[in-house]
Order: sequence, then C-alpha cells, then structure tokens
Amino acid sequence: MSDDADEGNAKAPKPKLVIEGKSTLEILAQIDMFNGVPEGHLQRVVDIGLEEQYKGGATIFSEGDAGDKFYVVVEGAVRISRIVPGMGEEALAVVRAGHYFGEMSLIDDAPRSATAVCHEKCRLFVVNRRDLEDLLFVDRDLAYELLWNWVRTLSRRLRATNDKMTFLATTSKF
Repeated sequence: MSDDADEGNAKAPKPKLVIEGKSTLEILAQIDMFNGVPEGHLQRVVDIGLEEQYKGGATIFSEGDAGDKFYVVVEGAVRISRIVPGMGEEALAVVRAGHYFGEMSLIDDAPRSATAVCHEKCRLFVVNRRDLEDLLFVDRDLAYELLWNWVRTLSRRLRATNDKMTFLATTSKF
C-alpha cells in the first residue's frame, strides 16, 4: 500500500470524461435514456459512473454472463449479437456513440441475453448496477424519469422486434 493511500483516506477526484469539448454531463443529456432528466439529477449519475476503454474486437461481455453494468457508447461502435443454433452468430444491432446497451441487467437478475463486442476502438461510460440502485433508492424523482425513459426505449425495441418477426414470417413463406 502506498503512503498516499493512508493520508485521509480521501478518494482521488475522478478524471472527467470529455469528448470533442463536451463533458460527460453534456454527453448523457443528449441520450434518450436521460431525456428530460434535470441537470442536478443527471450529475448524480455522472458521479457514480466511470470510463472504460476497449480495443476493436474486444469482448465487453458474453451471452450468458452475469449482468451488473449498463453502458453508454461515447466513442466507437459496439456489435450486439447472439449465437443462433445451426446458423452461427446473428448481429442484432450495432450501437454507436450516443446510444446505450446492457440496460436489461439493471432491471432483472437474468444472465446477459447477447454478446457485446467492440466493432472498433471504444470509449464507454459505465454505471454499476448496485451504485445505480442505491442512487435511485434515495432519488425518487430520478428513478421516475429513468423508468419512463426505459419503458419508452423498451417499447420502441419491442415494436422493431415485432416488425422483424413479421418480416421473417412473411418472407419464409416464399
């Protein structure tokens, strides 16, 4: 243990994530999940998050892994895919800067339903599930805003999945 760690047990300030002159707060404010969340509440999310960087081709998590984090793509792109028996890997989405993934792990304890691989070099803003749960427990207004934003996102994704299923069902008849 270094001598610095003993002095006052104070945490070193977390370096700010800045992309193209925008702070983490400004970046998150532009993401659907945080739409309408007041700046003060959003700053609390920024305070519990951290930055992770990955090289292109790096696996962030695999289908079946325990899920305990939520990710916002700040730079780069992440491919979300599943292994389909008899067919191999099926890409479900490519998540680009300004969008998020892994939010299902914040809602339930189920294993990851897909694999996330960096399509290219990535910088991600990451929030740990337990830290977010603790924050939402004490900040009910933030919890309300985020819950509605998640519901809207899940609804959009479900509609898109229904459209894909309909397309697959109609094209498989030919």
